[in-house]
Amino acid sequence: MKKLLNTLYISTPHSYISKENEKLVVRLDKELSKEFPIHLLESVVCIGHVTCSSAVMGLCSEHGVGLAFFSENGKFIARVNGPLSGNVLLRRAQYRIADDESVRAELARRFVVAKIANGRNVLLRALRDYPDIEGSENLKKTASYMAEILKALQIKKTIETVRGNEGDAARAYFSVFNDLIVAQKKEFLFKERSRRPPMDNVNALLSFVYTLLAHDTVSALEGVGLDSAVGYLHADRPGRPSLALDLMEEFRAMIADRLVLNLINRRQVKSEGFITTESGAVTMDDSTRKEVIINYQERKKEEIVHPFINERIPIGLLPHIQAMLLARYMRGDLDSYPPFRWK
Repeated sequence: MKKLLNTLYISTPHSYISKENEKLVVRLDKELSKEFPIHLLESVVCIGHVTCSSAVMGLCSEHGVGLAFFSENGKFIARVNGPLSGNVLLRRAQYRIADDESVRAELARRFVVAKIANGRNVLLRALRDYPDIEGSENLKKTASYMAEILKALQIKKTIETVRGNEGDAARAYFSVFNDLIVAQKKEFLFKERSRRPPMDNVNALLSFVYTLLAHDTVSALEGVGLDSAVGYLHADRPGRPSLALDLMEEFRAMIADRLVLNLINRRQVKSEGFITTESGAVTMDDSTRKEVIINYQERKKEEIVHPFINERIPIGLLPHIQAMLLARYMRGDLDSYPPFRWK
């Protein structure tokens, strides 16, 4: 079983990362901040005005540690990768599947079924945890509607139909997302999903956590030798990790959405930590970003029993387990790909 290693997030403005022997050294204004042995790291994520030396890039590449750069708002900028792992036969199988409409549609269907089922579970758990929650009728109706979509997806579909079902379920899910917020409702009012840019505090949180999750999913796919850019549900587009976006659909609700709701409902983030720009876009200040990252890391340490491999694993290993199962399916070791359905 793969060991859950640490992801190092550096978001303090003007931090500089250098190499000393087999360690990464983070400095701020030339003063030593902290040291991190490279063998304890799985990836390094630099957010905002953070720079590093070429020696750091080489050390990360040598040890298979992903190094990625994002803007303060979580927009992807660049990723430094070493040699591809895995073998060319696996990637050729991946590309063949991408060119086969029926197989591609079936994989997309499986990603979407897991996404909808896991999102529906978020609604059902809210009803159990908060029996008197305001908007409970809306939550029940939406959960029933999503169940109907799941029933329709039990048979094979074209890729266009799968995408249509996914869009319908997503609109229904986010139409009641505000009802899941039980604290700070005025400060964290959610009307609709807005991405580029996020236009309110909740969307700013969702977009940022989705960025963190996408990074972990890219690392998991590349770790088993798959090409994260060649997807099935999401169309190929230059610079977009389509397969990572496909796979992370299975985890969005369970990992990201529940984290955002917990941060708000437990008052771990406050409205004072969000900034509205002249364009109306909403960003987080540095302390709020750090609070989100800390809680994201803690969430990844929580354990569940994986429904397919029947082993107890940290949540942070889910992308790696699913990437491994996807690779096994593409190699022909599994008859079908078993998506992650949260129970």
